[in-house]
Amino acid sequence: MAAAMLASSAIPAVAADGPASPAPTLTYAFSVRATLDPVVEQGEVDGGRRRFIPITGGTVSGPSLTGSVLPGGGDWQVIMPGGLTSIEARYFLKATDGTVIEVTNPGVRTAAPDVIEKLARGEVVDPSSYYFRTTPRFMVKDGPHAWMRRKVFVARGIRKPDSVVIDFYTVE
Repeated sequence: MAAAMLASSAIPAVAADGPASPAPTLTYAFSVRATLDPVVEQGEVDGGRRRFIPITGGTVSGPSLTGSVLPGGGDWQVIMPGGLTSIEARYFLKATDGTVIEVTNPGVRTAAPDVIEKLARGEVVDPSSYYFRTTPRFMVKDGPHAWMRRKVFVARGIRKPDSVVIDFYTVE
């Protein structure tokens, strides 16, 4: 009897023919254009080409956040054979009200190996020829931007020769 009651109060099984609820939607929040210094190449380590790209500044604009990118952050990358690049960027934003926001932005960039090499050399590449997505997290004090700690974000990146543009979306 107890087993039957426990089974009836259990979470219902997920439908085998589709999701149990509607898919989340994305809402555009803001864009970052980060300016970059030349790449620091570390070389081949543990099967991947390790690089560091210093962030020198930039701008933040959009309906949910405006401000600047503070100099001093960077993007740590590992280019793996076969066209996969692992990305881990860390930097600070400064909102127009003076609030400093820490960003940790891991992600991946994938493309054909020749496209990855063009990007690595700083060449102009059509963004439709590569996949560049991240899952940013924000650390910010209580106040007008604390909402950033209470949302899940995804972002799309576009690499330019001297900068990167990241469009941030909240998952609703």
